[in-house]
Amino acid sequence: MRMLLILSSAFALAGCGGRVDPQVRYVRVEVPVQVPCRAPEVAVPPWAAAGLRKTDNLEVKVRALLAERHQRIGYEKQLAASVSACR
Repeated sequence: MRMLLILSSAFALAGCGGRVDPQVRYVRVEVPVQVPCRAPEVAVPPWAAAGLRKTDNLEVKVRALLAERHQRIGYEKQLAASVSACR
């Protein structure tokens, strides 16, 4: 048993004695990193039809709904621009 321990120690030391210092190599690795989006927050506009009442006549309601449609289209364009800025 003792002889086995001595032989294994000798082999271990012999393996360490023949080592050559490794050369240092620099390798560039490109890894995608998540970056938080810094796009400005888009404010929700005050919708034109929010103030409509049941007693308003049809013309007022239609004009308010058309104005709100234009507001919504502009709001969606701002949201799309904000999202595309983060890509």
